[in-house]
Amino acid sequence: MNRILMAALSAALLASAAAAQAPSEPPIAAVRIGSLAIPHSMAAVDIDGLLDDPIWAAALRLPLMIETYPRENATPEVETTAYLVENGDRLLIAFDARDPDPASIRAYLRDRDSAFNDDFVGVVLDTFNDQRRAFEFFVNPFGVQMDLIQDDVSRTESSSWNAIWDSAGVVNEHGFTVEIAIPFSQLRFPRVAGEQTWGIDVLRFRPRAQRARISNNRQDRNRSCYLCQFGKFTGFENAEAGKALEVVPTLTAARTDSRSLAGAGPLEHGDFESDAGLGVRWGVTPDLTLDLALNPDFSQVEADFAQLQENSTFALFYPETRPFFLEGEDYYASPLQAVFTRTVADPDVGTKFTGRLGRNNTVGVFGTNDAVTNLLFPGPFGSRTTSLDQENDAFVGRYTRGFGQASTIGALVTSREGDGYSNQVAGFDGRYFVNDQSTLRFQYLDSRTEYPSAIATEFAQPEALTGDAWRVEYRYGSRNWFAQIWHQDLDPTFRADSGFISRVNLVQERFEMNRTFYGNEGTWYTDYRIGVQGGRSETAAGQLIDRSFQPFVAFQGPMQSFARIGAGPRKEFWNGTTYDLQSAFMFGQFRPRSGLNVTMQMNRGEQIDYTNSRLADQRRIQPQVDWNATRHLLVRLRYTSDRLSAKDGPTVFDAKLVDLRLTWQFNVRSFVRLTLQDQDVERNVDLYANRLFTDPSTSSLATQLLYSYKLNPQTVLFAGYSDNSLEDDTTRELEKLGRTLFFKLSYAWTP
Repeated sequence: MNRILMAALSAALLASAAAAQAPSEPPIAAVRIGSLAIPHSMAAVDIDGLLDDPIWAAALRLPLMIETYPRENATPEVETTAYLVENGDRLLIAFDARDPDPASIRAYLRDRDSAFNDDFVGVVLDTFNDQRRAFEFFVNPFGVQMDLIQDDVSRTESSSWNAIWDSAGVVNEHGFTVEIAIPFSQLRFPRVAGEQTWGIDVLRFRPRAQRARISNNRQDRNRSCYLCQFGKFTGFENAEAGKALEVVPTLTAARTDSRSLAGAGPLEHGDFESDAGLGVRWGVTPDLTLDLALNPDFSQVEADFAQLQENSTFALFYPETRPFFLEGEDYYASPLQAVFTRTVADPDVGTKFTGRLGRNNTVGVFGTNDAVTNLLFPGPFGSRTTSLDQENDAFVGRYTRGFGQASTIGALVTSREGDGYSNQVAGFDGRYFVNDQSTLRFQYLDSRTEYPSAIATEFAQPEALTGDAWRVEYRYGSRNWFAQIWHQDLDPTFRADSGFISRVNLVQERFEMNRTFYGNEGTWYTDYRIGVQGGRSETAAGQLIDRSFQPFVAFQGPMQSFARIGAGPRKEFWNGTTYDLQSAFMFGQFRPRSGLNVTMQMNRGEQIDYTNSRLADQRRIQPQVDWNATRHLLVRLRYTSDRLSAKDGPTVFDAKLVDLRLTWQFNVRSFVRLTLQDQDVERNVDLYANRLFTDPSTSSLATQLLYSYKLNPQTVLFAGYSDNSLEDDTTRELEKLGRTLFFKLSYAWTP
C-alpha cells in the first residue's frame, strides 16, 4: 500500500480514537423508551388538510420534541404534533405545525419532488425494520408531494421513486396543517401474521435563517447510520396490500420537421406519427412487484440540463428520467456503476421484477429488447461513444442478502447481445458494518465482450476482450471526524456496456479526511470543517495519470449558507508530458430570503489544453439562481462561463452556456414551462494545432414549451413544442435545424 493510502488509513484510525472524546448529548425534554402502538380505526376521513375528521381522535398523538439540526437534540422553537393511525388500507398521518409568525412560512406551488426548500413535514418508513432501506413521504403547506427512497447501504437518497398517495395542506393563522394518506399497496412490507414492527422517523423542516430539522427521534452524531436511530412503532396487523394491480395504457403522437442539410432550404414537414403502448404493474406480494411495458414510449419529455463539452475528453453523464427505469433503481446500485439504464435507448418491450424475498433478500431483474445499441469505448485519458442501428437484447439481474446489523452481500449479472456483438458482466459486492462509525464496501466484476469487426476497426478496439475490475472502500464517520479512502483497479479490457464506466486501464486511489467544529448560541456559524482530499491515478503499466493533494475549509452559517473552498497542487499526464498544475475551487450556496436560492461554483488555476496539448489557465464560473418570483412563477437560471487562456496571455476559447427555465405552476397538478438553452463558443483559431478543422465560433439555441398535468405519477398528460438551431462556418447564421410537436397521455387504471 502506497504512502497516500497509509496516511489516510492512519488518519481514519486517529479519528476513531478521537471520537471517544466527543461530548455527550445534551438532555432534552422527553426521551422515548420502547415502542409505540399505531391504532387501527375505520372512522371517516377526508384528505383536505383540515384536521376535523373523526379518525384523528383515535390516532396516536406524537409531539415532535427534538430539534436535531442545527441545534443538537434540543427543544424546538416551535410546536409540532403528528397523528398516526391506520384503517387497514392506508397509513394516515396528520400534522399540526404551529408557527409564531405564519407570514414567514415558506411555501410555493411546485411540481412534485421539488419543494425541498420550503417548509414541509413528513415521515420516513423502515417497513422491514432492517435499517437498510426506507420510504420517504413529505408534503409542503400547500400539499405538494415529495417521495423518495432512503438507501442506508449505499448512503443515497433518491427522489426518482414515485408512489400514488394523497395529501393536502392548509396555511392558517396558527401555522399550517397537513393530511397524508399512504396506501399500503404502494409500500413493501413483510408478509407476517399478526402485529408488525416498523422503524419510523416523523419530521418537520422549518427553513428560516437556519434550516431547523425537528423529529420524534434523537440523532446521535457519533453514529454514521440514519435508519438505525429510528423509533419503533408496532401495529399494522390489519394492513392489507390489496391487489396492487395497475394497468397504464399510453398514447403518444409527434411530428418532427427537419432539413437534411444545413442551409438547404426550408424545413421539410414530417408526418404526425402516433403510437399506443401498455404498462402493467402487479404487486405479486406485498414486497414483490412485476412490471411489463409493451411498445413503451421511452422518449424524454423534459429537456436535460445542458452541459459544456469544450476541452473535455470523456463522455458526458445525464441522469435517468424515464419512470419505468426510475422505479426501483436503487436495487441496482453498487460501488462501480455497472448499471446505467440510459444505455437502453428505444426498446419494444421491457420487463422488470423487483422486491424482497423474505426479510433479508432483495432482488432486481429487468430485460429489454432495444432497437438501438449504444456503445461507450472507455480509456485512461478519454472515452468515445457511438450508436449502432441494430437490435440488442439486454438483461440485468441483481441479488442482495442482508446479514448482521446492517451488512450485505450481493451479486450482479448484466448482458447485452446483438448481431456480432455481446457484453456480459458478472461479479459480487458487499458492505460490512464494522460498528456505528466504520463501514467497509467492496466489489469485483468480470467482463466478456465481442465487437463487430467493422466497429473494432473503426474505434481501434480488439474484437474480443476479457477483463475485470474491483473496488474497495473504507468509510469512517463520527460526530467530529470523517474519513474515507477507496482504491479501484479496472483492466484495459474491462467493459460494462450496461453501465456508465468511462475510464479503464486505471489504478486509482482517493482519500478525504476532515474535522468538524460546531458553533453555539453566540457564534455566527453553525459549523465549519477543515480537511484535506487527494489521491493518485495511474495506468496498469504504471504510467502516472494524475496526483493531487488539496486542503479545504467548509462552513455553514446564516441565511442557510454553505461554502467550501480549497486549493492545492496536482500533477497530470497528457500526450507524453507530465504537467505541474496549481488550482483552486470555491462552491457557495445561500438563501437570503423566502423563495430565493443562489449557488456559485468557481474553478480558477492552471489546466491542460487537451486539444492542443499544452499548459493553460482556466477560469470557470457556474452561478445558479432559483427564484420563486410569485407563488406560481419559478425562474431557474443556470449559467456557465468557461475561458481557457494560453500561458502567454491570448484566449484559446471562451465558452458560455445559458439554461433558463420559466415555470408557471397553476396548482399542485399542472404547470407550463418554457426552456431556453443557448450555447456560444468563440475560438482563437490561430492557437489551435488543427486550424483547418476548427470553427472560429459555434452557437446553438434550443427551446421547449411544455404543458404538464399529473393527476398522479402514472396518470399524466404532456403536450409540447421543441426546436433547435445552429450557427457555425457552414450555416453562417443561427439556422433552425428541426422542430417537434409532441403529445403524451397515460392513465393508471386500478381494477
